[in-house]
Amino acid sequence: MKPILVTTHVEAPPAAVFAYVSDLRRAPERISAIQRVEVLTDGPVRKGTRFRETRVLFKREATEEMEILAFEPPESYTLGCESCGCRYRSEFRFTPQGQGTLISRSFAATPLTFFAKLCSFLMAPMMKQCAKACEKDLADLKVAFERDQARAG
Repeated sequence: MKPILVTTHVEAPPAAVFAYVSDLRRAPERISAIQRVEVLTDGPVRKGTRFRETRVLFKREATEEMEILAFEPPESYTLGCESCGCRYRSEFRFTPQGQGTLISRSFAATPLTFFAKLCSFLMAPMMKQCAKACEKDLADLKVAFERDQARAG
């Protein structure tokens, strides 16, 4: 399946934006679709951190256990999980752009099982909805970041 790529721009340096976006524990305050996050690994967020995220997806609540597969501040981090016969990967990149940061988020689903491969042609409409969800997540993060920056003032 074709990966999804969405972007947004934030008027702040990459290090500040990376720290804000990668703060998993505060994600429910910043992304409207996320209901809860339970970090399962002790210590700071890093490669290998595991967490359980509950979000509204396709008008239903869904919970997935995910892991940070790569963590390279302030440039990027990658989340992954396997569920329903597919491997899911979501990468966030933070690139300097002008006086701010371009946030790029990619999302890919790879069918692993015979059944998932068989049904992959049905996933095209679902991937369009996933693209909209990824766009909304970034829009929420941008609004929350700008709001919190204005408050810190």
